[in-house]
Amino acid sequence: MQIFERNGKQLSRITPAGEAILRLADQTLSDVDQIKRAAQEFRDPDSGSLTIATTHTQARYALPKVVGRFIRHYPKVALHMHQGTPMQIAEMASSGEVDFCIATEAMEHFENLVMLPCYKWNRSIIAPCDHPLREEKELTLEAVAEYPIVTYVFGFTGRSRLDNAFQEKGLTPRVVFTATDTDVIKTYVRLGLGVGIVARMAYDPHIDTDLCSLDADHLFEPSNTKIGFRNNTMLRGYMYDFIEEFASHLTHELVDAAVAASSNSEREALFSDVTLPIL
Repeated sequence: MQIFERNGKQLSRITPAGEAILRLADQTLSDVDQIKRAAQEFRDPDSGSLTIATTHTQARYALPKVVGRFIRHYPKVALHMHQGTPMQIAEMASSGEVDFCIATEAMEHFENLVMLPCYKWNRSIIAPCDHPLREEKELTLEAVAEYPIVTYVFGFTGRSRLDNAFQEKGLTPRVVFTATDTDVIKTYVRLGLGVGIVARMAYDPHIDTDLCSLDADHLFEPSNTKIGFRNNTMLRGYMYDFIEEFASHLTHELVDAAVAASSNSEREALFSDVTLPIL
């Protein structure tokens, strides 16, 4: 059976038969890993590893307290964190490279991921405290659009909600600088490049004393952050605990029900009566 096609000494592509075989091989390797996890869970339930992929915003602002409590509770679990774009993060979880992915966008493109809603968040406008926007009686998108904007790159940290809000008003924002790192965005706002639009959780009045935050809840629809993992993942006890530590409504029973759901619509129905916290 020919799995690869060659062009001279180089592999040029995978044959259709090869794609089918590699899918089965991937599943087999995943099953072997799950068997090892099951054995370790019974042998030593408080020891192992947990690998998470997430964005800078989640790693910097949403996860530190969760990670701190988890490590104190499970000192024998090695916790590894990878950062990337939402698409990179979802791909890592889909391929089995990481156990969990935590992001706001991109996970819906991968059918083999179980996605669980964790919390909602919205944005703040940040600017130097003497900026004219602070004089506005009621902040509007029209007023914000008059100034250069510094924000996240497209497809990152809820950027699509931001763009949609301006488009619905028939506005074209002047986005002059984008970055994946909220701290970088704040740096360029400090340099006077423009006003920043960032996740509200990323503004700390005790640290960002030279910047002021303007509430933008009424300007943008909130975004949902989710935690995802492959649908054939054998979740160990400490993995359930990490999920519940991150989102208290995601109990062991609710996570199991979501895993057992036969479709995304059935899974979403499980959370129809859940009020997500807002950060």
